[in-house]
Amino acid sequence: MAEPKEKSHNDQKPKPRVRPIVRLGIFLVSHSFLVSVVCCTSGVLALFLLPVLAKNTYISENALMPGSASPMLSNQHVLDGNRLVKDLTNSNLKSSETGIESHKIIAQYMLDLGAEVSFHKFHPQMNQFHPLHFFSSPDSGKIQENYSCSSYGINTVGIIRAPRGDGKEAIVLVTPYNALKSGFGEALSLGIAYSVFSLLTQVTWLAKDIIWLVADSQFGEYAAVSAWLREYQTPKFSSLSTLNSEMCPDINNLFEIKVHSVAGSKFSNSFRRAGTMAAALVLKVRDQGEQFEDTISIYAEASNGQMPNLDLINVVNYLAVHRQGLRVNVEKLRSLLNSSWLKSLGEIFESLAKVAKTLNPKCKFGIPATEYVEGTATLASSLYYQALGVPTGPHGAFRDYQVDAITLEISPKFSLDKVWRNDILLRGGRLIEGVIRSVNNLLEKFHQSFFLYLLTSPSKFVSVGVYMIAFALLIAPLPMVAASLYVDANSSSNFLKGDSSTPSAITDAAEHGITIRSWKWLNSAKLVFIVHLWGAIVSLLPYFICQIPDCSPMTSFVIWVLLSILSLLILNSVLASPLACVKASQEKEWALVKSVTISSMFIGLGLMSVINFATAEIGALLMVPMCLLAQPLKLDLRAGTLRSCCRIICNLVLGHIAFPPAAFFLLKGMLEGFGSANVGDFWMWVESLWAWNSATYLFIGLLRSGSNPLMIESIQVPLMDRVGACE
Repeated sequence: MAEPKEKSHNDQKPKPRVRPIVRLGIFLVSHSFLVSVVCCTSGVLALFLLPVLAKNTYISENALMPGSASPMLSNQHVLDGNRLVKDLTNSNLKSSETGIESHKIIAQYMLDLGAEVSFHKFHPQMNQFHPLHFFSSPDSGKIQENYSCSSYGINTVGIIRAPRGDGKEAIVLVTPYNALKSGFGEALSLGIAYSVFSLLTQVTWLAKDIIWLVADSQFGEYAAVSAWLREYQTPKFSSLSTLNSEMCPDINNLFEIKVHSVAGSKFSNSFRRAGTMAAALVLKVRDQGEQFEDTISIYAEASNGQMPNLDLINVVNYLAVHRQGLRVNVEKLRSLLNSSWLKSLGEIFESLAKVAKTLNPKCKFGIPATEYVEGTATLASSLYYQALGVPTGPHGAFRDYQVDAITLEISPKFSLDKVWRNDILLRGGRLIEGVIRSVNNLLEKFHQSFFLYLLTSPSKFVSVGVYMIAFALLIAPLPMVAASLYVDANSSSNFLKGDSSTPSAITDAAEHGITIRSWKWLNSAKLVFIVHLWGAIVSLLPYFICQIPDCSPMTSFVIWVLLSILSLLILNSVLASPLACVKASQEKEWALVKSVTISSMFIGLGLMSVINFATAEIGALLMVPMCLLAQPLKLDLRAGTLRSCCRIICNLVLGHIAFPPAAFFLLKGMLEGFGSANVGDFWMWVESLWAWNSATYLFIGLLRSGSNPLMIESIQVPLMDRVGACE
């Protein structure tokens, strides 16, 4: 009988080859520390390079054609606007009747032009924190129960029907006006709007209806505009919309207006509407002028970092600079303009640009140091206001209904005497005429240009494809570090350390069988979840604190802190119970907790970047270094080495900076001086966030409080001590 042949070496089954993508992943995980240092450094450098990488703005929608037609606004229209300003400022009536009389004057002027006029009566609403009102409209507050005639605002609305339109689209022009406490600047803004309004009643090229809203700003500019928009978009049929004539006799006087026999002029007691809003402009004039030249400031930030289409800003910037000779200004962070370190950084980038240009004459990298400082200050301001989530003007109410809108504030150079008043009326009116004419040319909504961008100047921007690189580099180390910590904590042999940290060694160790306790991470996940739950509790506490009557901001803040500490102690006592004992070493238990924490931070920052990128960017700058460097203080104290001492100092510094109250007081002290900082200021700041339903408030409460490794460490160390006792 033949003996079986022995298998040769060639007959043995070949080992499966590891795919290149797997080798790359193993390499990144095994060198997570080096990758973290490189990515974080590159992310911060990319953020400082954004002003250098900014591109010149351009108009994407060809149909806009700004400045293609000569302005039609004449001196006669300016005289008409000046006449309205004079009538408003020279009214010598009693203070209790001034508001009613001003509305009657404005409505009569609109009727004289043949417009459809109506009054919109609204009541103020109380912005009160409620956990169910987030991500809803900012005006979902409670109606004041004890209202009177003086607690009502009155918006005056005039509508011009387009001779070439079908009534399906409209352009809105808003001028805030407080009849009870009016400045000359507000009256002048009405004069500019009226001069444009009188022109638009005569033109034949108008294809969209024009709505002129004179917003009663006695309760705030935003409140008046949002109340009118809420009624325009979602009408409510309620007894509050009609006022009792016996209680409010002055309001009945509004309807005693002499309607001139102008063709098409109508006055209606009901709410009048036009078509879908294509765009909106809010016009304001400052009482105090600029020092050097006539300027116009553009405010574009809306709630939760929303921005209008960039084409709308580009049209205003082009017409203001190249047609009306106005200097366009966007908000800057003034404290950075005199920063010496920022100027030095700009000089370094300028020198590098000169070296690059000598090597390649076609290279366009680099800007002057002064321009870099101004661009960084503008970029920081844009990031701050977008991250804050609070609108910078009444235009923010339009973005809640997906209408592109901006606020324009004209600041004249000289005092507003008769000569310079006519000049501002003419130039401001022609600017508004040009913008309306460009929007009138659109056949569809704004869609060609960017909605996600950061401004470095009125004529330069950073698009989403560029500024996301810095954010991606900052958060890129988080999943790799989390995977490395998870492998370290669950492996029977720590093969990621020492000489076996090469990809081949890791592959061989994995092939020879590494015992991984797959479900052990659930204990750490439960711990992280409970700390997130504590963050949610802290976020909901103000709802109950607001119910306390006559509570000052400082007292509310102290109560908030005490209740937060009490809830943390309760969670700490529950987590440190003997039922939570597990057989594990302190280092591996902490590695699992840190791995789950970093994973939750990565997911949270990624989701926040979709809601509000600016908040996610600032959060990544503060939280990512702390997530990577965090280590239990007790373990570092036991080690007693120089490295552990440096890590303790870094953890304490980063932990306090990333703690929301400490970050607020530090930023306020740097901008306004530490002498002006008050404990109650933080409560007022947080109160403004929830009043505007800012997602930044949820980010602070849920993510930054819940994903703070140092906060988890305060609970985890007693747990590990109990673990040691169990062992």
